[in-house]
Amino acid sequence: MTFKDHFSRDSSAYKTHRPQYDVSLVDHLAAGLDVRKLAVDVGCGSGQFTRVLAKRFDRVIAYDGSASQIENADPDDRVDYRVGTAENIQLDPLSVDMITVVQAAHWFDLPAFYACADKALKPGGVLALVAYGLARITPEIDAAVDDFYTRGIGAYWPPERAHFDDEYASLPFPYDEPPMPRYELKVDWTFDQLKGYLGTWSAIGEAKKVLGFNPLDAFAAKLQEVWGDAESRTVCWPLFMRYGRKPLV
Repeated sequence: MTFKDHFSRDSSAYKTHRPQYDVSLVDHLAAGLDVRKLAVDVGCGSGQFTRVLAKRFDRVIAYDGSASQIENADPDDRVDYRVGTAENIQLDPLSVDMITVVQAAHWFDLPAFYACADKALKPGGVLALVAYGLARITPEIDAAVDDFYTRGIGAYWPPERAHFDDEYASLPFPYDEPPMPRYELKVDWTFDQLKGYLGTWSAIGEAKKVLGFNPLDAFAAKLQEVWGDAESRTVCWPLFMRYGRKPLV
């Protein structure tokens, strides 16, 4: 399978403008794990989630198919960053306590990835595919962003984006899935931070190539109107996930 690289075009912007994760998400995913020696973060980008995994696990291996993303990751003594695709991760059999994929599973050849993950996970180990869709801020801002998402740049989204719209429900998953409490990612952002985040969308990169200009520039004026005079606002992403444990036998 060819690696679909939508984000090397501006890895530094991805690192700067994507939301940061709180360590409570690691605790949410790892609840019930008695041992937290090794976690593996696949499709790690520039390490947004990898860094918080390292706060709760003795060691983390982080893979991304983009060398540019890995080059932009912040070094950490507990993290081994590797360039490699999800379908070819090289891990010792039965060595991993938890494998996470955050905001990336929809790009994978999932049967090939699942075969690698199942081989590497310990019995009882966790596999978690986590993602978020559109941010929620205020009804007026949400309506403007939703319209830009669907009508403004809708033609430039890759087909895999449909998996966000159904919250990964159409993806296959290899293990039984217990009910999981909902989790929300929240940050306080300025208008410029929100605009910077929108600029990292894969559809923006494709639209710029096709159109020869950035459609976000014109939309930003409308977005500023509905944002108003607030210095910052709370931006919320409801997370969705596919989550399960490798059977004990």
